[in-house]
Amino acid sequence: MVKLRLRENERIQDAVKRFRKLVEHAGIKKEMRRREYYEKPSDTARRARRRAQRRARIAQK
Repeated sequence: MVKLRLRENERIQDAVKRFRKLVEHAGIKKEMRRREYYEKPSDTARRARRRAQRRARIAQK
């Protein structure tokens, strides 16, 4: 959970910018994108397997 307290004499634009950075850093945006559509467990496993293969190929070089 991201909490943001407005600083004294802080402009709204600056507060929104800080909020966006906090959300990005907390991984909330990434999680929202991941959960936007349902993904079958087999598709999740396939993606993880391909990612591991790609990492192995890169590490091998």
